[in-house]
Amino acid sequence: MWNPISSILFLIYKKNMAKIDLSRSIELFSRAQKSIPGGVNSPVRAFKSVGGSPIFFKSAKGAYLTDEDGNQYIDYINSWGPMILGHGKEEVIDAVKSQAEKAFSFGAPTELEIEVAEQIKTMVPWLDVVRMVNSGTEACMSAVRLARGYTGKNKIIKFAGCYHGHADGFLIQAGSGALTLGEPNSPGVTEGTAKDTLLARFNDFASVVELVSNNPEEIAAIIVEPVAGNMGCIPPNPDFLVGLRSLCDRENIVLIFDEVMTGFRLSPAGAAGRLGVEPDLATYGKVIGGGMPVGAFGGKRHIFEHLAPNGPVYQAGTLSGNPLAMVSGKATLKYLNDHPEVYQKIDNTTANLHREMEILLLEKGVPFQINRIGSMISLHFCEGEVVDFESATVGNNEHFKLFFHHMLNSGVYLPPSAYETWFISDAIGNPEREKTIDAFSGFLKSL
Repeated sequence: MWNPISSILFLIYKKNMAKIDLSRSIELFSRAQKSIPGGVNSPVRAFKSVGGSPIFFKSAKGAYLTDEDGNQYIDYINSWGPMILGHGKEEVIDAVKSQAEKAFSFGAPTELEIEVAEQIKTMVPWLDVVRMVNSGTEACMSAVRLARGYTGKNKIIKFAGCYHGHADGFLIQAGSGALTLGEPNSPGVTEGTAKDTLLARFNDFASVVELVSNNPEEIAAIIVEPVAGNMGCIPPNPDFLVGLRSLCDRENIVLIFDEVMTGFRLSPAGAAGRLGVEPDLATYGKVIGGGMPVGAFGGKRHIFEHLAPNGPVYQAGTLSGNPLAMVSGKATLKYLNDHPEVYQKIDNTTANLHREMEILLLEKGVPFQINRIGSMISLHFCEGEVVDFESATVGNNEHFKLFFHHMLNSGVYLPPSAYETWFISDAIGNPEREKTIDAFSGFLKSL
């Protein structure tokens, strides 16, 4: 049986491990720290959770990334989800090139915005209208503001470990980068803001019922990742989302699905379509921009009648509906809509990866849990099931560090955090999966 590896053994392992040349990345990281806070523009990129210097990339194609030192890696992050078709998809590149010759931005309406909204509605039948924004954070922030304006109530319920961007009201036991850096609550969030965010446990419906009961007629919205992706991949228990839907109907609470990760990835209609539960509002990002910065929030028309310019709830953005982002998203969504077999392929690739890793782990006797739904998957080095924030944090992080660096040195690029889901793209085929499993087998043999 496997025994936990200490920090000292981890340092010895790293010192003796055959390393790829990262001299250019190390040089760039040193330079970046002189002009960029922490040397990165998003905290999880800093490799603080796994140690070492972050990799600086210069190009990508298909399933592969190429760094500034010329090393190639199979990409299991895929820009944290949006590159569902892989990098450099011809149809997307051609669309962006064509638009770039016309204009980068107007700050005014375009037909493209209508076409993307219509494409989204085609793929998500329950959705009546959609407003384009510039990021997932902005989408979630705006959806909560709309829910408050619509209901006339102030408080929201979120779930420990779920990450909805870095707006103040969401940084209450947030997952993802905040969890990776060991600071799930951020300084700078006022007590007044924090008191309006109530915290429940993911997959624990009773904890939600208790909060609603203790705050009668005060809850404007419940916001949830229908499949959590920021404490690893954690699917919902069978009755969890159904229970939330019923409770919100009964208590006049707006149910918001944060589908920034899951939207158009788990199915053409996202997690809502795959799991058969319809929210009142949903937020989107990542896939709908095909790699460009973009977000959106959409939902029921009667709620959106309260949003400016139709109603008093204000939301705006100079670059919302940016034409470059719109053509990239349109090309990506159209390809997915015209080629639904993509979903079966990436689901099968992920399932095969799951099965092959599981066989090797069982043979080695390493404590593990693998969580998977569709093309989202995460590996946790722990004994018990990973179903919520608390169970996600008990995994052996020293073991994950060993795993991450071995895979990196073997040409496999994984999220540099034990609390992130992996994202599988259509460009990952049998050769990439076989190379990944070979690297994984090598890691287990090294223990």
